[in-house]
Amino acid sequence: MIKKQFSIKSMILCAIFTSLTAIGAFIRIPVPMVPFTLQFLFTMLAGLLLGGKRGSISVLLYIILGLLGLPIFAEGGGLAYILKPSFGYLIGFCVSTLVIGKVGRDSPIPSFKRLLIANFIGLFIVYLFGMAYYWLISTFYLGTGIGLWPLFLYCFLLAVPGDIVLCILAAILAKRLIPVLHNLKLEV
Repeated sequence: MIKKQFSIKSMILCAIFTSLTAIGAFIRIPVPMVPFTLQFLFTMLAGLLLGGKRGSISVLLYIILGLLGLPIFAEGGGLAYILKPSFGYLIGFCVSTLVIGKVGRDSPIPSFKRLLIANFIGLFIVYLFGMAYYWLISTFYLGTGIGLWPLFLYCFLLAVPGDIVLCILAAILAKRLIPVLHNLKLEV
């Protein structure tokens, strides 16, 4: 069986969201341990507008480009970035984009509630991967270890209020943009 290949339109839209995610890394608010960026906003929108598969491909492409050495992550780039405690959030972005797309795009024109639920599920996934990876790298690679309370405080409590706002903003934007994309036949 021959699988359907990506159209030029799909590739362009994936590249746009890869670029937006890279740009989002540089729009940040410094907080201790893990910087707050707009990457999550663009990865949510990638899932909601492109669907789970294509959205996660755009995030995976972003991660690959950063690991190849382009300084497009919040704190640089290169293969050694895998050893940074915050790399788990990037893995979480990729997984959450897939899930957000699958949950949020259950119909051609999903409800605002569906989009918001998808974003909050994605938020949980990002923090699950991010915090687990942060703890593993800190404990077993850096040898500095981090207690559960500091991990929860610095890697969740300080950043999650802004990400909750981003979840709501992404749902509002997607609710407005999905019908426009549908009418323009830009569905991927």
